[in-house]
Amino acid sequence: MWQSIRFKLALLFLATIVIPVVIIVVALPTYYQKSIAEQEYIQMQDTLTALTFSIETYLDDLDRMTITPYFNSDVMQALKIKSYDRSVKIAPYEQYEAEQALSNTLPKFLRNTRKDILGTILLPMDGSIYLTDPTGFGNKPVEGYPFKDQDWYIRAMKEDGNVAFISVHFQDYLEGPGKQVFSVARVINDPDTRRPLGVIMADADTIALEKMMRGIRLKSGSIAAILDDKQKLIYASQPLPGELQKQLGGGNGVVASGNESFSVVSETVSRSNWRIIVLFPESVIKRALERIYWVGFLFAASGLIITLLLYYTASRWIVTPFKQMIQVMKRVQRGNLQTFYPVRGNDEIAQLGSNLNTMIAQLGELIDREFRAALGQRNAEYRALQSQIQPHFLYNTLNGFIGLNRTGQSMMLERAILSLSGMMRYTLEHNDWALLKEELNFIDKYCELQQMRFAERLSYSIECRPEAANVPIPKLLLQPLTENAIIHGIEPSDAACRLTIEAEIVPGEGEDETNRLEIRIADNGIGFNPGHGREGVGLTNVRERLRLAYEGSFLQMESAAGQGTLARILIPLRDVNGR
Repeated sequence: MWQSIRFKLALLFLATIVIPVVIIVVALPTYYQKSIAEQEYIQMQDTLTALTFSIETYLDDLDRMTITPYFNSDVMQALKIKSYDRSVKIAPYEQYEAEQALSNTLPKFLRNTRKDILGTILLPMDGSIYLTDPTGFGNKPVEGYPFKDQDWYIRAMKEDGNVAFISVHFQDYLEGPGKQVFSVARVINDPDTRRPLGVIMADADTIALEKMMRGIRLKSGSIAAILDDKQKLIYASQPLPGELQKQLGGGNGVVASGNESFSVVSETVSRSNWRIIVLFPESVIKRALERIYWVGFLFAASGLIITLLLYYTASRWIVTPFKQMIQVMKRVQRGNLQTFYPVRGNDEIAQLGSNLNTMIAQLGELIDREFRAALGQRNAEYRALQSQIQPHFLYNTLNGFIGLNRTGQSMMLERAILSLSGMMRYTLEHNDWALLKEELNFIDKYCELQQMRFAERLSYSIECRPEAANVPIPKLLLQPLTENAIIHGIEPSDAACRLTIEAEIVPGEGEDETNRLEIRIADNGIGFNPGHGREGVGLTNVRERLRLAYEGSFLQMESAAGQGTLARILIPLRDVNGR
């Protein structure tokens, strides 16, 4: 029991925090501090509630301005005309009526008596711009201004007809000197189809917020501020340091800047999710409690020193062993299964370290068993597939020799036998892999042998780019494809045919940027319909050998009756380099 971490932490907590802080620092001054703070909080909360109502009323006025187009059928019809596709022909008279509705009729409905509401800007979907209330918008819009890229435009479109409250921004879309404004925006939708017809935004001068905030009677050192729904500063009674703005955005009840701390009283404007905030400097309350805090400070300072000393000791007890365990786990993650944690003592940390060592040992044994089993199974499958190819290839080749013998072509038969002997030496070598240039040399002998049989009916060419020549591939990977091209594509054809074999390195496609080895075996024989029948043993073996050799490789067959056949092999070089 006495060796457990819980017991040690309980003693540390009681000795350094609970007893001195609760009895001395918290118990005595807290009562007086809370009493004063609660009175200030209640008084300011009532003031903020009334101010919130005023701001909501003001935002309602702006909101009503943005829904004005819905109340006039001529304006809505004009917006519909503006949103038509260019291919739709509109009579000149209708275009004129639309311009009149948006230029003259709508501004009459948008007039207001509040001088701090500067006006509205309407953006139909055809890219035209209409500014209303000339007393507010005396300037023209900036030519070519990207309205659709602005945050307020995007937010209005996302709201899909609901109001979007826009924080303080500069009227950079107007020529000449603009103003700092806050706005209300919404997209005007067709009531029948819900198709967007345009975006309207009403701007109000920030002076309006300043006038309303002056109604708060602030004590010396207090700060009033307004934050928008993204915790961006809209208004402040005095400049706010950046660190204070960041803390206010986090919703903290107490914030600090420099040597001053502030208690936060806030109220949320429900219409826009804006927060009205008043910061009380705690120094005002602390002055009233200065004598009590002096006594508490002496005891708190003593407790802090003791806490730091004990914290250093506790960090050596607790933190250091866990850091050592993390280092051990990182080494295991990098593949070092021979590393272990040095166990000391009998507490919970020591037990955890001992279990970690046991887990690492068992993990090493499990990985070793699984790896050996998987490797043995893969080698067995690979050799079984390769053994299927050799009899199949030899059977077809000997049939070719019989044909030469029956036709009495003894010289060609002799050359064919010599070529076959060279090919057999290649196939009987105790290697499962060969370089691409060696495989293509084997294919060249095979094609030469077949050319003796078919004479002028068969011509062939083999091309290999230098950068692809030394890429390792499974031995006899290309022979079944070449054999299929000759036996099933060229032999049944009555016309002379050509076999083409090409190999090169090509860049990756799509998101895969890895270079790949591409091997193409093409003939202009009779072709076939890929949708009919099953694949033969040759194609099946090639696909299986590719799957076992390279995880990301594949074989693609393209053919059409009477148009020849293309066999295309793609092998990612990352799989080749990973071997």
